[in-house]
Amino acid sequence: MKKLSLILFFLVSVWTAQSCNSTENKDSAEQAEEVNEAKDMPEDDSEFAIKAASGGLMEVELGKLAEQKAQSKQVKDFGAMMVADHSKANEELKTLAASKNISIPATLSEDHQKHVDDLSKLSGAEFDKEYVRLMVDDHKEDIDLFKEASFDAKDPDIKAFAGKTLPTLQKHYDAVKAIQSSLQ
Repeated sequence: MKKLSLILFFLVSVWTAQSCNSTENKDSAEQAEEVNEAKDMPEDDSEFAIKAASGGLMEVELGKLAEQKAQSKQVKDFGAMMVADHSKANEELKTLAASKNISIPATLSEDHQKHVDDLSKLSGAEFDKEYVRLMVDDHKEDIDLFKEASFDAKDPDIKAFAGKTLPTLQKHYDAVKAIQSSLQ
């Protein structure tokens, strides 16, 4: 009980200090990382959860943009698949993180928000090309991240989540590579 009280006191202190320092604007992912460090969470597991959560949020936002702005039906359909699949994975990760007391971002990191902002300025064929390029690159990175976690995560539930999600990411990568080939 004393340990819990000390942790809560520390978290409230950190939150108070952060709110008083208005010159320092940290994104949601950085804040989650700091909270996890204060909780003394396994760094690799919490880092994976933060990256997966922020990336998943971006996939949903960009998928919604694709449904609205894409010219190609293939790209619109791919965007809809991103919204459905990543919304589901995001909810699973949110539940898992809560059960493990891991803080994850509730909003996009600055880097991910920049991708959304940049793509929101495009439309039609130009949007299609840039969105598909970003999805190819992003899914390559995601597959590597989830593969590593499926082997190296210390927590068995995080390891299982990464392994279970990996085939869906591979399916996305294969689909977007096929779309990329058809757009050229």
